[in-house]
Amino acid sequence: MSEHIAQPTNINLINSSFLIGTPILAATSLVYYSMNYGISWFEPVIFFFFYFASGLSITAGYHRLFSHRTHKGEWPLRLFYALFGAAAFQNSAIKWCSDHRRHHLKTDEDEDPYSVTDGFVWAHIGWVMVDQGDEIVEHVEDLQADKILAWQDRHIFLIGFLVGIVLPGLVGFALLGNIHGLLGGMIYGGFLRVVVVHHATFLINSAAHTWGTQPYSTANTSKDSPLLSFFTFGEGYHNFHHTFQADYRNGHRWYHWDPSKWLIQTASWFGLTKDLHKIPDKSIESRRMKATFERKVEGQYIESDYQEKLSDCVSQLRKGFTDLMERRKEFKQAKKSKKQQSKSSWKSMKEAHRNRIKQCKMKIAEARNEFKILMKSLKDKRTNKPASA
Repeated sequence: MSEHIAQPTNINLINSSFLIGTPILAATSLVYYSMNYGISWFEPVIFFFFYFASGLSITAGYHRLFSHRTHKGEWPLRLFYALFGAAAFQNSAIKWCSDHRRHHLKTDEDEDPYSVTDGFVWAHIGWVMVDQGDEIVEHVEDLQADKILAWQDRHIFLIGFLVGIVLPGLVGFALLGNIHGLLGGMIYGGFLRVVVVHHATFLINSAAHTWGTQPYSTANTSKDSPLLSFFTFGEGYHNFHHTFQADYRNGHRWYHWDPSKWLIQTASWFGLTKDLHKIPDKSIESRRMKATFERKVEGQYIESDYQEKLSDCVSQLRKGFTDLMERRKEFKQAKKSKKQQSKSSWKSMKEAHRNRIKQCKMKIAEARNEFKILMKSLKDKRTNKPASA
C-alpha cells in the first residue's frame, strides 16, 4: 500500500472533509436534537425510508442495473435510482460504475481502484480520501448515452443536496408541521442516514473481500458472508457475485437475504424491470463442485483418475438439470391440453410426466452423491486411509 500513503499533496480535501465531517455533524446534531425533542415514531420512519431508498439505489441501481446490466429498467425506475443514488453521496452513476467495472476487470491488481490487497481501510474508505492521479472515466459509453444518467452526472452535487438533505427536511416539516419535523427530517433522513449508508455500502469493498467463504471461486479475494448481507442490502454473497456477475441476484437461493434482488423482482411485476438474468442452477452447482475440488487438492499431486471422476460428476449433474428443465417444460405444455383429455387419461399422463421429472431429480442426486464419495476418497488419500467403496 506504500504507493497510496497519504501525503499533504495527495489528500483529496473535499472528499476527506466530507467523510470526516458528516459523522461529526451527525453525532453533534443527534445530541442537540435528542436533548430538545427526544425520539418518537417519526425519526425511525424517516430514517429507514431514506436509508432504503438511497441504499437500494446504490446496490440495485448503480451496481446491478447500471454497472452489470443484469436486467433492464424503465425510465421511472432509472430516474428514482439517479435521484436517490445522488442522495447517497457516492458520486454520479457514470463515475461510480466506471470505478466498479474497472474493479471487476482488475480485481486485486494494481489497477483495481479499491483493492483490499492494499489494506482493509484503503478498500473501505481510504481510496476515496486520497487522489490517485487524474480521474479516469472509461468503459461507460452505454451509461453516458442514457439522458437521465448524463443529466445526473452534470448536476450530481445539487441533486444530492436537494434529495439527500433538503427533501428529508421538507418531508419532516410536512409530517409534523413545525421546526421539530424539519430538523428531525434533515438529521435522521439526511446526516445520520448518509453516514450509515456510506459505511454499509463501503463494507462491500472491504469486509466482503476479507471475511467469509469462497464456495464458487478462489480466483480473487471476494467472499460470501450471509451475516454481511444484512448490512449491505444483500451484497454479502460477494463470491457468488464475482463468479456470476451477470446474475441480478447475489443471494441466489429464495431464503438468502437480498433486498436488492427482491426490489428488482417486485419491480418486474409492475413492468419497471424486465429481462432479469439468472445463471442456470446447473452452472452454479457445477462451479461449486469444481471450486470444492480445487480447494481439496490444492498443493497436492492428484492422479488423472480423480480429475476424470470430477468431470463425470459435473457432466452428470449438468445433464440432470438440463433434462429436468426439459421434462418440466413438457409437463407445463401437457397441462394446456388437460381439458381435452378424459379424467383417467389425464391422470395417467400426469403420472408419467411426474415419473420422468422424478428420474431427472434422481440423476442429480446420484451426481451429488458420487461427488461426496469422491471428496471422501480424497480425504482418505490425504490421511492414508483406504477409500471406502
